[in-house]
Amino acid sequence: MSIGLSQKGQERTSRCRYTQTPAAAKLIAAGADLNPRDANRRTPLHVAGHAGHYELAKFLLDQGADANALDAQQYDLITIAAVRDEIRMVRLDIAGGNNPRNVTSPYRGTALIAAAHLGHVEPGADRGRRAARSRQQSGLDRIARSGDPGRWRQAPCRDRAPLLAAGANTELGDKNGVTALQHARNKGQVEIVKLFDTKR
Repeated sequence: MSIGLSQKGQERTSRCRYTQTPAAAKLIAAGADLNPRDANRRTPLHVAGHAGHYELAKFLLDQGADANALDAQQYDLITIAAVRDEIRMVRLDIAGGNNPRNVTSPYRGTALIAAAHLGHVEPGADRGRRAARSRQQSGLDRIARSGDPGRWRQAPCRDRAPLLAAGANTELGDKNGVTALQHARNKGQVEIVKLFDTKR
């Protein structure tokens, strides 16, 4: 039995917005497509990533969802996670088969470039330094989930840099030819520059 995008597939994409993993499981059991697309060409995995639903994303990847799928704006899950500063989601997508060298987004960059451009010392790695700023934004739940911020500052480099450890391309530039390291230097992101130096 194959259930197309116009039927249960769309319903399942919608349910992902509410992190209904049991509902998704039932739809999969009924034959729903793991990678249906909505009007923005987002799969359920994209939707789970945008909403920060780690458990649902893990479930979808475990079921065989496409870890490298690109939406209409050419974003994959790992780039979405890098932009959101979600280190667990980054690691999850790498484990699920994502290639961190993928060229993504309208800027023709990578997840590593996105993280460096936004000042993320690898997503989630330096939450302690940014905690005060984050509390003033809408990310209070992200800080609450991060546990002890101090442990991020003391984590080994391999744990603080999942994209680099997974082989992300440090030499590739975006559509303007700017690399992740250059973005970090241009924005005065000292911690990110140090992180790149330790990987040389």
